[in-house]
Amino acid sequence: MNSASSTSAFATALTPVKAPDQVKPKHKGSAKLFQNPVLERLTHTHIALPVSIFLVTAVVSLYYGLTRGFITGMSAFGLFLLGWFMFTFVEYAMHRYLYHIPATTPKRVKFQYTMHGVHHEFPKDKTRLAMPPIITVFVASLLFFIFRFTFGSYAFGILAGFTFGYALYLFVHYAIHAYAPPKNFLKVWWHHHAQHHYRQDEIAFGVSSTLWDHIIGTMPDKVGKS
Repeated sequence: MNSASSTSAFATALTPVKAPDQVKPKHKGSAKLFQNPVLERLTHTHIALPVSIFLVTAVVSLYYGLTRGFITGMSAFGLFLLGWFMFTFVEYAMHRYLYHIPATTPKRVKFQYTMHGVHHEFPKDKTRLAMPPIITVFVASLLFFIFRFTFGSYAFGILAGFTFGYALYLFVHYAIHAYAPPKNFLKVWWHHHAQHHYRQDEIAFGVSSTLWDHIIGTMPDKVGKS
């Protein structure tokens, strides 16, 4: 099968998708993204699997770096915090510039809806709040090779902080959509993310942290009740 026919086959496997301005939040149900049952099943996952994969990656990376002498106690702590800080920016940037890419062409419409628009249409679908395990393993492996090539032995500490931040993001995002806001200071996370889903999707891109919304200027002008 040549590349053109492969692309055509993949396109026909996708069910019809919606442009961002056609997406209206629904509090029940789940979208069918692929006609192929195997592909469709791979788009669903239990949140515990990707969270566990990233947490194990963080622990193993930190342990290996420390026991093999690549990093020391104090430097490991600093590198861990650096990796976590780096993740907060990547989380913000990907959410704002990749997941909300302007849907100016049919291909972009398909990409945006499949990657993120489906979540805006079915925000309560618990099985689509994280990447499937096979993609999670691929991402964790890719991050290791990128960080190892870029940062050398420091990669073990940075990767640990980055993947810990990723696991925290997944956990926070799941909790926001799966549970009612708590009656304490943590409810700010719920209210902040609700602005993005139900008020306007051009604001409040941070999920695990509002840091970059404050720095870049995408904080809601007034946090409302959700």
